[in-house]
Amino acid sequence: MTGDDQRFEGYWEACILHGLACQWEFECYEIPRALRNRMQKPLFVLKDFANRLGCWTPEKREIALSRRLVAEYSWCDICEVLRHEMAHQYACEVLGALHEPAHGASFQSACRIFRANPRAAASYVPLSRQLHRASQQDSDKIRMRIEKLLALAGSSNPHEAESAMVKAHELMAKYETDQIARRTQREYFSVFVGKSALRHFREDYVLAHLLTDFYFVKGLWVSSYVITKSKMGTVLEISGTAQNVQIASYVFDFITQYVDTEWKRYNVDRKLNRYRKTDFAVGILSGFRSRLEMDLSKRQSSGPSHFLVAVEDISLKQYIAVRYPHLGSIRQGNISCNSKILADGSAIGKKLVIRKGVTLSPDPSVKFLE
Repeated sequence: MTGDDQRFEGYWEACILHGLACQWEFECYEIPRALRNRMQKPLFVLKDFANRLGCWTPEKREIALSRRLVAEYSWCDICEVLRHEMAHQYACEVLGALHEPAHGASFQSACRIFRANPRAAASYVPLSRQLHRASQQDSDKIRMRIEKLLALAGSSNPHEAESAMVKAHELMAKYETDQIARRTQREYFSVFVGKSALRHFREDYVLAHLLTDFYFVKGLWVSSYVITKSKMGTVLEISGTAQNVQIASYVFDFITQYVDTEWKRYNVDRKLNRYRKTDFAVGILSGFRSRLEMDLSKRQSSGPSHFLVAVEDISLKQYIAVRYPHLGSIRQGNISCNSKILADGSAIGKKLVIRKGVTLSPDPSVKFLE
């Protein structure tokens, strides 16, 4: 390793450790106010663990995370492990569970406070791998049919592509409606989509609402460390079943890339600024939404249909209420925009087809879908 490589690795590790300290402070707001001062910030270190992802050491007052974890997995995965170790610290320092089993009653109670995964280190796997495994097991036939339909949406024939996307949506809605009606016991996951940032543009919020309204997930903006800025920012977290979270994540990435590609083509000779890109992106999202709503209206008028039916998943709602007992809301005021650019974006959005299929990555530690 060269001197430059060593300096970069040292800088990178310093950024990660600072991020862990910032994230730790944010997670501590989940502690009841009367007990908050009893849990002091520990030391944070990265270690070359062979068989574990993290460790809380009471004697050193130290939370250690695996270097492999922080190098190969997302910040969402890292936060999941951090909360697990914070639960150990809370059980030890606040609840005084010095003589209890490591994953005893006090630790389980602490996990509920921090929304932490209580699984022991021997059986614990990062969140992205949990999601990957669950999606493989959950309604495998349904998942494969949806994948095939979305693959057909890549057809060069626009009518075939649109029909395939509509059928994929209808299949998702039918399956979701049936599961809710039967009150099927299901496991839910929460993952970050997009990038953590100090500030998000208006199209990010519009896209978040689109996912929530049409893809059977719940979306929340949560605090998350922004490594490039060395500060806490926010990121979109979506919650739902493994299958729905993966599909919504794919749709988020697909639409984000689609907007970027179309904007470069649209703006090649116009030299418009970043704020006009927001108008264009919101237009695309509005056009795509109107198309989904139009397809729903057509199918409802032709007979009973499950296509994109708004169904209330009470179990998911309860999961969110337990995970975030104190929710706030974000309000945006009236924002001026360029109506011409907005209309141009809307026209393009009405032609948008989600395509290329949902393909599970062979290495889910890197990404969920490709």
